[in-house]
Amino acid sequence: MQHALPSYLNPDDVGPWGTYLKQVDRVTPYLGSLARWVETLKRPKRILIVDVPIEMDDGSIAHFEGYRVQHNLSRGPGKGGVRFHQDVTLSEVMALSAWMSVKNAAVNVPYGGAKGGIRVDPRKLSKGELERLTRRYTSEIGLLIGPSKDIPAPDVNTNGQIMAWMMDTYSMNTGATATGVVTGKPVDLGGSLGRVEATGRGVFTVGVEAAKLTGLPVEGARVAVQGFGNVGGTAGKLFADAGAKVVAVQDHTGTIYNASGLDVAALLEHVRTQGGVGGFAGAESMANDDFWGVGCDILIPAALEGQITKDNAHRIQAKLVIEGANGPTTPEADDILNDKGVLVLPDVIANAGGVTVSYFEWVQDFSSFFWSEDEINARLVRIMQEAFASIWQVAQENKVSLRTATFIVACKRILHAREMRGLYP
Repeated sequence: MQHALPSYLNPDDVGPWGTYLKQVDRVTPYLGSLARWVETLKRPKRILIVDVPIEMDDGSIAHFEGYRVQHNLSRGPGKGGVRFHQDVTLSEVMALSAWMSVKNAAVNVPYGGAKGGIRVDPRKLSKGELERLTRRYTSEIGLLIGPSKDIPAPDVNTNGQIMAWMMDTYSMNTGATATGVVTGKPVDLGGSLGRVEATGRGVFTVGVEAAKLTGLPVEGARVAVQGFGNVGGTAGKLFADAGAKVVAVQDHTGTIYNASGLDVAALLEHVRTQGGVGGFAGAESMANDDFWGVGCDILIPAALEGQITKDNAHRIQAKLVIEGANGPTTPEADDILNDKGVLVLPDVIANAGGVTVSYFEWVQDFSSFFWSEDEINARLVRIMQEAFASIWQVAQENKVSLRTATFIVACKRILHAREMRGLYP
């Protein structure tokens, strides 16, 4: 389908936004009378592009390009992370904000979708430069964000410290401490227990549910993980604890393999001290491209978008792909995997654990009453299990992929809210 693209995107290279548009096209025939509102999903509500100038440690002035995109706010305030990466583009942030709209609706938390980013390689900045960058960016987007307007969270290359700086900057500019303006904060500043591990725990939870429904035993299953940070590392650890064998891991430092299973605890410590999996003594290294053909039962892409493509999808041997990253599989690769009988658990449900516990954090901040980690994990697992069960049922009834089923459930909720609210003025 040809789309009327906004003037600020290149029609010859639409980027991740093009992937999202294809996903919307696939769900449109299942929306019934709500299809008259479908164009709402293809146009972000609001886009802010900001210049982020900071003084570097050497006295020079550097300028960075920043974004905050609010895709849809029909169901509640915007919610979505902020990533610091040298390859961030507007198309990418638009797509990520749209996937957040779908994700929030899929697990039925009362948020719309938003996302932010800065084009920067944070590894090249000192801690002081990183703080100045974060604070200036927060000030620039301050007119859009707020506890009842748009609530940022950590994403690629951002963490609790970044969120603490964002919270403090917003609070200083408004004249009152506003813990609810961001989630993923340190616990001492109103953060939630269980938030750091939440996305990986959600990946594990839906993976176990899908394994049960397809007759795949988790104990003894061979797992391959791309990206071994908060998401991939936590998911890998939980699968290993459940008796699975993590046989291959890839990140920006290389690819490692051990047919007998990696010592996940030792590998996590190695990543913490060395910055990546490369050089881990308990494994052999392999060519990065060979990762996609490794013998495994479960594959967890938990790095960046666009990793599984038409060029490598045919090599994947896994029976189950659980998307820990946002948008790691292109539509063409989706079709190849489907034809091969590989079950793909899409990002818009598989990695929704993070925003679910972000919602818990936001609620706790508003009430100033905090829950135990056991309570948080139990509530997370229940929400993820119930959401996955309803999506599985929709997939079976309509004979569609789990991705399209998730979009059916989520887009109906978003567009029903849009229809009930109407257009103003």
